[in-house]
Amino acid sequence: MAVRVIVGAQWGDEGKGKIVDYLSERVDIVARYQGGANAGHTVEIGDKKHVLHLIPSGIFHERVTCVIGNGVVIDPVALLDEIRLLESQGISLKGRLKISHNAHLIMPYHKLLDSLFELGTTAIGTTGRGIGPAYYDKAARVGIRIVDLLDHAGLEATLRRNIADKNQIIRKVYDHDELDVESIIETYQTFDALIDEYITDTSYYLNNAIRDGKNILCEGAQGALLDIDHGTYPFVTSSSPVSGGATIGLGIPPTAIDSVLGVMKAYTTRVGLGPFPTELDDDAGAYLRSTGHEFGSTTGRPRRCGWFDAVAMRYSIMINGISSCAMMKLDVLGGLDEIKVCVAYERDGRAVKHFPLDVRTLDAVTPVYETLPGWKDDITRATSPADLPANALAYIARLSEIVGVPMRCISVGPNRRQTLFLEEDAAW
Repeated sequence: MAVRVIVGAQWGDEGKGKIVDYLSERVDIVARYQGGANAGHTVEIGDKKHVLHLIPSGIFHERVTCVIGNGVVIDPVALLDEIRLLESQGISLKGRLKISHNAHLIMPYHKLLDSLFELGTTAIGTTGRGIGPAYYDKAARVGIRIVDLLDHAGLEATLRRNIADKNQIIRKVYDHDELDVESIIETYQTFDALIDEYITDTSYYLNNAIRDGKNILCEGAQGALLDIDHGTYPFVTSSSPVSGGATIGLGIPPTAIDSVLGVMKAYTTRVGLGPFPTELDDDAGAYLRSTGHEFGSTTGRPRRCGWFDAVAMRYSIMINGISSCAMMKLDVLGGLDEIKVCVAYERDGRAVKHFPLDVRTLDAVTPVYETLPGWKDDITRATSPADLPANALAYIARLSEIVGVPMRCISVGPNRRQTLFLEEDAAW
């Protein structure tokens, strides 16, 4: 038995979907513990590309059960679209998808308010999928959970109250047309019948699975540096992508977790606003974006690109308890004469000892770089670490040394088979 957490160790978009898919071959359950349809996990199998937003990446393995935990906020429209898409591709979800009855629902007013807020002067670069407003209502204790769908009369009363309150804001603050109460009530009263077969008390299910010795992967969305408590606030997501979020978002004890694998890119990217010390606004940044196809799988927005930030990574390793890493997109660096790595920060000529969470401080730091030799070889066809050029191996070794944990596996392309293990572990 093993319970392992897969966490994004940077600002999201690290390639968690591919790693979860790859490792799912050796587990029984993959459980998603936070976030919503703002996450986009891309998996390439053969010549097909699959983008998932809610259902865990392990769904492509027939013997794997996938769980959406109570910490996830669920957009019914996105969920049903995803279920239909997978079924149209011949992927059966019957008995293999379990959704927590305590998961909160994203309502139409959440998505509208999210979009209206982003039009204002205090925008933070959200996806506009209603994630933040849904978590806001959850914390304010006016949210609607899946279990609430079972009581049609109670659901209608809650919806009428909530929509009346939201329409006040929509009309008076944003001067926008109000939402239609009746159509929303009708839509959500029929949603229960469409997903009833998947609804489970997932906390009991997972704890029973742990007791029975099952192997479980806990899958986070976004990245640790976007954590609501431990990220670059306020330019963060509304939940806890850090490894500790798995216990809250799934209802399992922290003592059940055996290890944490951090997924990181061989460079750094960020979507949306917020400080980014190693961001590149030059030809090197454009090269990383174009070669790495750095455009959001959920929004299509171009990602901001920069050199690898070891200061941020060491912080992420500390707060997540990361014991080893998966390095993604090493192949993107091929073709560069030299590659820079941020090994420290300075501010006004003085060393900054730790990764600062105050965004004003982080915005003011200057990265201190170490320059490493690049390589020209195309490594996308490598089938073992021995196939990698010496400078690529040296880059891997140096990053491992700087951040203080081993690199367990390396991705040299988007496809499932383009994954090289440096450290084999029978338990995986």
